[in-house]
Amino acid sequence: MKKTPTRDRLGYKSFYRRNLPHVQLLNTALFLTFRLAGSLPEEVLARMAMKRRLLDQTLKSNTSESRSRFHGLTRRHFAILESCLDKATTGPTWLADARIADLVAEALHYRDGLHYRLDAYSIMPNHVHVVFAPLAGGTLPKSLSSIMHSLKRNSAKRANQILNRAGTFWEHESFDHYIRNRAEWNRIVKYVLENPVKAGLVKCWQEWPWTYLRDSAMKPDAS
Repeated sequence: MKKTPTRDRLGYKSFYRRNLPHVQLLNTALFLTFRLAGSLPEEVLARMAMKRRLLDQTLKSNTSESRSRFHGLTRRHFAILESCLDKATTGPTWLADARIADLVAEALHYRDGLHYRLDAYSIMPNHVHVVFAPLAGGTLPKSLSSIMHSLKRNSAKRANQILNRAGTFWEHESFDHYIRNRAEWNRIVKYVLENPVKAGLVKCWQEWPWTYLRDSAMKPDAS
């Protein structure tokens, strides 16, 4: 009988990388946000650096109070990030180019069933939201870091060729959040789909060409 790679060997465990919280669990849904390089102004990066220092300090003590504080800080950290990205007043907006958005969508779908179960995504002008569950028993099980490295590397190469440019395309840092239950999953997927509406790009999420929801995704009961 073929052995399934263990969680530890694939790196699916709680850890802290680049001063942002990252959780990796096999067969467990994750909410990820990754953005274009240079998509945030310096003053926002400074505010985020301060939030990261607070997160770092909070992680040093493993108490119920510190965990609650950590989750609160994480939410505020993400709120700053998302607000600035939605405004898109500075930095590149290469994903507004249909050719680039299409290739990113293609890259996300290509890995569906191989590395993860793809539940939903929204490709915005300067960032991407995606919900997926890394697969333990897939044909090509990989760690989250490996999945994201492959996705970013390949899409960046193709995008730069189309744009006739060189240099960094994606920001190295990304935000990811372990989805704890079905109710949270429903809330986050709704948030992802409605991001183009919130940003004022369309009136309903179905009008945005680069949103996706798995056909059966919303059918199971919330828990």
